[in-house]
Order: sequence, then structure tokens, then C-alpha cells
Amino acid sequence: MMNRTMHRALPSKRIPAAGKGAAAHYQPSLLSDWGWRWWLHPYAFIADLVGTVAAVVYRKRATCIFPQGMLASCAPVLMGWFAILPAVSWELLLLCVLIAVWLPLHVWSVMIANRDDYRAAGLNFFPMNREVKDSVKVLLMFALILYGTSVALYFIGDFSLLYLIVANVLGIMMLFSTARLVISKASSAAWRLYKLSSFPYLGLIFLVMLLDMWILR
Repeated sequence: MMNRTMHRALPSKRIPAAGKGAAAHYQPSLLSDWGWRWWLHPYAFIADLVGTVAAVVYRKRATCIFPQGMLASCAPVLMGWFAILPAVSWELLLLCVLIAVWLPLHVWSVMIANRDDYRAAGLNFFPMNREVKDSVKVLLMFALILYGTSVALYFIGDFSLLYLIVANVLGIMMLFSTARLVISKASSAAWRLYKLSSFPYLGLIFLVMLLDMWILR
């Protein structure tokens, strides 16, 4: 029903929609995945299970962001962390907060950029059910929290100066892009924020974390 997505593989019927047969086909793979997670650590299994249930069962409830989208998005970070270090820490909490506040910036910006397309398809939850001038202010709040969280990770996670520099540059870029959207309220500005939030922001900040641990420590 949406111009933005109608030519993708499922809507255009280039591949068939998943039915009972497809579910039966993938069930052994899902079970083996859960078994592997349990072997790594029960905490990794629980993170995988909660993330899968949140993504599949409650996907279309509320706004698709709170809380189910955040749970599903934090699950990969939790699984990787618990597989290596099965303990909760402030660093892990901040990583989850980083993902949780990044998600609305990424998802809601593309919804604002394609607001009319979403509403024509009958979707009327936030941010489509609010005026653009109001919904973009919420994004600015999340951008501020995202910036603060990324910088806090430098102190809590004992990262190097390289991480701090990259986190500041990327955080300022996100703040500038969001502020420009608040001022202009233009679909093009929302689309630029969407592209920035995916890459370079999230991709680079996690890449720098890995480089910091692999090379500089």
C-alpha cells in the first residue's frame, strides 16, 4: 500500500509470503539457534528469547518502538555481551540505553520523511498522529540523550581518546541534523537524519568501540 515499500520482494510477490509451511521449515533453525545460545550462556538464551518474542508477537502494538522495538533492538547487544561476560554492568546498561534512544531517531525520522505515505496506508500512531512541529521536538530530546550516553560510555567503559573524539563528532552531527529538522520541518531533512542515524552514526560508533578494544588496549 506504500509507494516506498511496494516494490520490495514480499509486497511485489517476487517471493511468497511466509505461511504455515515456511514456519515449519524454519522452526528447526530457530530451535538450534536457541540451543546454541543456551550453550553459550543461559543469559544469552534469555536475551534471544525476549528479543524474538518482542519482535514477533508484539510487533504491531502501540508505536512499534516502545517497548517492544527497544527490547528487540537491545537483544543482539545483550546476547553478544552475555556470551563473553555473563554479568550486568554500567557499561552494558549504557550500551542498551544508546540503542534504545537511537531507535526512535532512526525509525521516526523515516516515518516523518514519508508521513503522507504512512497515513495513506492507514498507519496513524506516533509520529504520524502528531503535527510535524511537535514530533520533531521529541527527536531533538532523544538526540541530546544519545549524545550524553555516548560520551558517558567513554568514562564508564574506559575507552580511549579515539572513541571520545568520534563520539563527539558523531553526536554533534546527529544534534545538528535533528536541530535542522526542528527548524525546517522538511521531509528532506527528516530523510537526511534517517540516513545519518543508520550509517555513519551507529555503524561507526560500534566500529570504533571494537577497534578500541582490539588495537588500543
